[in-house]
Parts: sequence; structure tokens; C-alpha cells
Amino acid sequence: MPQRFVDRLLSGLAVLGAIVLASQWIVLHAVHPHWPVPWNVLLPGLAIVGAAFLLSWGAELAQMDIPQALALAILALIAVLPEYAVDVYFAWKAGKDPAYVAFATANMTGANRLLIGLGWPVVLFAYWIGSRRREIQLDRAQAVEIATLFVATLYSFVIPLKGTLSLVDTLFFLTLFVIYMISASRSEHVESELAGPAAWIALWGVPRRRAAMGALFILAGSAIFLAAEPFAEGLLEMGRTWGIEQFLLVQWLAPLASESPEFLVAILFALRASAGASLGTLISSKVNQWTLLIGMLPLAYCLSAGRLGPMHLDSRQIEEIFLTSAQSLFAVSVLSNFRFEFWEAVTLLALFSVQMLFPSPTIRYLFAGLYITLTLILLFGKAERRHTVISLLRDSWRPAR
Repeated sequence: MPQRFVDRLLSGLAVLGAIVLASQWIVLHAVHPHWPVPWNVLLPGLAIVGAAFLLSWGAELAQMDIPQALALAILALIAVLPEYAVDVYFAWKAGKDPAYVAFATANMTGANRLLIGLGWPVVLFAYWIGSRRREIQLDRAQAVEIATLFVATLYSFVIPLKGTLSLVDTLFFLTLFVIYMISASRSEHVESELAGPAAWIALWGVPRRRAAMGALFILAGSAIFLAAEPFAEGLLEMGRTWGIEQFLLVQWLAPLASESPEFLVAILFALRASAGASLGTLISSKVNQWTLLIGMLPLAYCLSAGRLGPMHLDSRQIEEIFLTSAQSLFAVSVLSNFRFEFWEAVTLLALFSVQMLFPSPTIRYLFAGLYITLTLILLFGKAERRHTVISLLRDSWRPAR
């Protein structure tokens, strides 16, 4: 049997499977909107997973029509829409019930730390397995992402210091995100390399490809809209019923469901030696999470509450955000030389894995201090990294000539 036929068959089955996963909740929710534990988490969770795959393929197809850097930004944005839906739902509920504030920040911090601590290293390990190379070289065109992430990370330390998330933070993060998207849109249009279901759909011709892309977005968006609230509330009910801490379920299980398709797509690209684009997509996702996502939380909170007050954070939320900021600072310093090396991936994964075993606030602050110390060693130990960071902040948002 020809390999091309097998590839197309597998692609068709993958698309069909994702459509079934996303559609099942649309049907089941219409028949019976309230399901018992654990089905109230599993069924909408599977719909979110299916929708995330559909969104990622649709966004990959969009790369054929727009500049590559902008396409990567849009791909990353669309890929994390399921996570946005869950997080914004918690922030909206927090405007009416302050108990939900913790869950909004739990999902946000968990998603960010998971992306860097697990996603980035796994991409390099997959690339090493596929090519035996122990380093990913990033394209200089991704300077905009790295610079944006650096600025957003520096500002993020302000949040635990003042103990609130407010509309001032929204203004800063959303402005930074708009600048980032404008800068990405000015990049040169490079022909994208597609694989899997996206490559299969691309063979259909321009009109059918664009129609399919629109259908994928509509179906995925409908599934996410209907699944976000039941999934979020189902997590809380599961915690109450099974005696599991709700904060931890929201912090780790929700991001795993929403980001697993993105991780899988990135790993597949890395195995095919497209590690630069693979890691670039995850970096763009981090930028989106650390600008648009965190900026949307106070806005959703204020709209729900009907007033312009800030979201007040308790000691645990302050601790989690500080640790997330410290991890992000070390991660962006690692990328400051446009290389991601094997020892850096091992360090990120090891620190992420070990810190999860110690929920003590004291230990977590020690890990945050360790991230900051490693950052200072990297930036002040090598002049090359310092100069690159200065150049990034000075030149990245200049209009292309």
C-alpha cells in the first residue's frame, strides 16, 4: 500500500476522530446538560481536546495566506482558546463569587508553568530522538516573541507585589499584546510547511481548503462555548465528591486537557526535525498566555461584578504568580541567545518536576529564588546574553524597512 495513501487515510481518520470528540458534547449537552461525576468532566473535557485539535489544524492552514510570524502568533492564540474559555469563565464567576478568584489564577499559573516546564523540554527531547541533535536553533525572526515575553515577565512581578489584578494590568498586557501582533504582522511571508491533517486538507484546492478551515473553526468554537462552563464546574464538583483539592485540579488537570493537542502537534513536528517552528509555536503560546490571557482576567472580573474594582489575591495566589514569573524569567534568559540547549531543557524539566512535590510556600519561594539566581548567572555570566537582551528590547518592535 503506497505510503501517501496511508498518510492521507490516517489524516482523514484523525480529522474524523477530532470531529467526533468535539461533536459528542454538542449532542449530549442538548439531550442532557447535567451529568454525574466523572462524566461531567470527561465528556466536556474530550470535547475541548477535540476542538483544540481542530483549531490547531485550522490555524496551520491559515499560515498559507499570511506572514509566518503572524501565523505562528495566530496559531498559538487559537490553540489556547480552550484554556482561555475555562480561565475567563472562572474570572467571570469571580466577579459574583470571590471564591472563584483562586481558580482563575490557578488555571493561569498552571498553564504557564506546564508550557515551559514540560512543553519546551519535551519538544527538544523529541527533536533529539528524531535527529540526535541536542540543540534547537531559533530563527532571529522570533526576536519579537522573546522580547515581548521578557517585557511581560518583568511587569508580572508587579502583580504579587501589589497583591491584585486590576484594569491597569489589563491595559498594560493588552497593549503589549497588540504591539506584539502588529510587529509579527510586519514579518516577511515565508511559505509554511504543513504536515498531517493540515497538509491533507491543503491538497483540496484554495476554495475547499478555506471552506474546510472555516468549518473547523465554527465546530471547534461551538464545542468550546458549550463545554467550558460544564468542564470548569465539573472539576470543582469532582474535587468536592472525591476529596481532591479543587485548586490543584484546576491548576493542572484543566491545562493538561486544553494544551495536550498543542503539545502533541509540537512533538510531531519536532520528530520530523521541524524543531524551530515547533518550539516557536510554544513560545508564541507562552506570549499569548502571559499577555492576553492574564490581561483578560481583570476585565472579565469587572464586567461580571459591574464595578471597576481589582481582583484581590490571597497569599497562595501571590506565591503561585511569583513562582510563575520567576520561572518565566529564567526561561526567557535561556532563549536570549536564540538557542535552546539540552542542559537547559533538563534544568527546566527538573525544576518543574521537583517543585510539584513540595506544596510548602517556603519551598516554592526557594524555587522562585533559584530561578532568579540562575537568570542572574546566565545574564551576568555571559556578555553575549546581556548584549542580546539589550538588542532585543531596543530593536524588536522597530518597523521593518
